[in-house]
Amino acid sequence: MSTDHGATGDPATGRHHEAEVALGETRVARIRVDSRQSRRASRMWWDADAGDYHRTHGGFLGADSPEGEFVWCPEGLHEGDHHLLGDVAGKRILEVGCGSAPCSRWLAAHGAHPVGLDLSMGMLARGVAAMRRGGPQVPLVQADAESLPFADASFDDACSAFGGVPFVADPGAVMAEVARVLRPGGRWVFSINHPMRWIFADDPGPDGLVARFPYFDRSPYVEVDEAGTPVYVEHHRTMGDRVRDIVAAGLVLDDVVEPEWPEHLDREWGQWSPLRGAIFPGTAIFCCHKPG
Repeated sequence: MSTDHGATGDPATGRHHEAEVALGETRVARIRVDSRQSRRASRMWWDADAGDYHRTHGGFLGADSPEGEFVWCPEGLHEGDHHLLGDVAGKRILEVGCGSAPCSRWLAAHGAHPVGLDLSMGMLARGVAAMRRGGPQVPLVQADAESLPFADASFDDACSAFGGVPFVADPGAVMAEVARVLRPGGRWVFSINHPMRWIFADDPGPDGLVARFPYFDRSPYVEVDEAGTPVYVEHHRTMGDRVRDIVAAGLVLDDVVEPEWPEHLDREWGQWSPLRGAIFPGTAIFCCHKPG
């Protein structure tokens, strides 16, 4: 799970201090970003931010647990409780945007044969370090989600917990690629920030309850360095856009899960908070399959 950047870095808490030091001062820009620029920005950002990200969220995600954990979203929805992928034992499963691969490692501990894919070598290195300390060993691949380096029909299922999909310029290409590498009947389950969240500022407090931005404005959120080069990019699509991309890829949409904020969870995660979570959803989980 990757998304926690919010509308800006957080100099008061130093949540992204290492990335800010490595990439320099940034500013928000309203510019068009193509797939090449988006890939470059994501690779740079997540390589630079891997350390701070894991210090902030690693415990919640089980990143350093010997057998990992499979948490779908900041609301804490766990695959072990909800089984969105069904019975994973014996299944060859692709995780798109795996980060340090706690989800893939959890799948392996439960009898699956996962492969983790991510664009960032910095994030993958965290997964390699965790596996060196013990637990299941999972193959990790550095590659782009818009062009998967796998043969047709080579996976039983695929998943992505906030990895890849929000950060690509062409999410339709991701859907088509996942459909290509899935075997007939295979599931594809992915979680993203809920599209309606783009109406609001990325603020976990009261200011984040005021609608400020047009839902139908697909402009990406971009931060650029002093030279104007994008160093962080997150893309917005409406709920309808997501559905159309799924259907255009030949996949069947079975369900959309909008997790409610659990009463026991008092933790903030970037823009996610108990205050906002009690009023509107922060996450959308799309459950799909490839027709058999």
